[in-house]
Amino acid sequence: MCFVLSEIVRREFIYIWYYFEIQLRQIFFYWAVGIVIGSAISVFGKQKIHSLMSVIQDKHLGIMGIIPASLIGIASPLCMYGTIPLAAAFSEKGMRDDYLAAFMMSSILLNPQLLIYSAALGRYALCIRFISCFICGITAGLVIRIFYRDKHFFDFTGFSEGASRDTHPNMLIRLIKNIGRNIRATGPYFLIGILLSALFQRYVPQEAFARLFGSNEGFGLLMAATIGVPLYACGGGTIPLLQQWLADGMTMGSATAFMITGPSTKITNLGALKIVLGIKNFMLYILFVMVFALISGIIVNYFVI
Repeated sequence: MCFVLSEIVRREFIYIWYYFEIQLRQIFFYWAVGIVIGSAISVFGKQKIHSLMSVIQDKHLGIMGIIPASLIGIASPLCMYGTIPLAAAFSEKGMRDDYLAAFMMSSILLNPQLLIYSAALGRYALCIRFISCFICGITAGLVIRIFYRDKHFFDFTGFSEGASRDTHPNMLIRLIKNIGRNIRATGPYFLIGILLSALFQRYVPQEAFARLFGSNEGFGLLMAATIGVPLYACGGGTIPLLQQWLADGMTMGSATAFMITGPSTKITNLGALKIVLGIKNFMLYILFVMVFALISGIIVNYFVI
């Protein structure tokens, strides 16, 4: 009996390792390149990127300033706990809330490192992710401009911009240290994501998954948007899952909904945002994210594909 059980366990381990190794080889390159590029931008280009926000304010671009603010948010390599103090500094200098909303929203959804990771999903999925995140940032800015023109949406009381951790005088050592921090921060989630993907491949029937997420009906989109809430811990960790789900029949619209709700409702991002939004605006933020994710998924399924 024990021999039979041990043989079954050994066989299942071989199967799971087989799936794990295949996906690791498929995605590792994108993860490694994303780490290096993200770290390089953080070390060499972060100050330049953030100075562009001041340029937007000084140019008095009006409503059109929301567009570059959203793009700069995507280019920013900071996490939300780094973005909020920076936004607080901009707010103190008089920057408008609609610009800050566009910057922060797109910064939550995407960064250069995650953009490189997402290339593993294919060019089409990469374009969909970039465009949907960019438009989400613009939409957030427009909503704040329309409904909060005469009052503040954010409360940055008590926040100040922290000192950079990349301070070593040798730029190469500074870059190496940043790469090391990125590996430690994303590596475990990346490996867990591949393991979960291997388990999905082994134990979840493709037909059942296709029936659940392969339909263009609203239920599949709603499910995809909802599972983004508990499953999203790190952007790199979800790429293996998305790759497998798309192969198993998930529609691109459902993947789009997941890619929006996931980072938007990541627990660390929510903790930081609740501090500066307050309970009422925090609930409005959640509602905005869910509605935008569902609408984006519908548009991708019915009009883009």
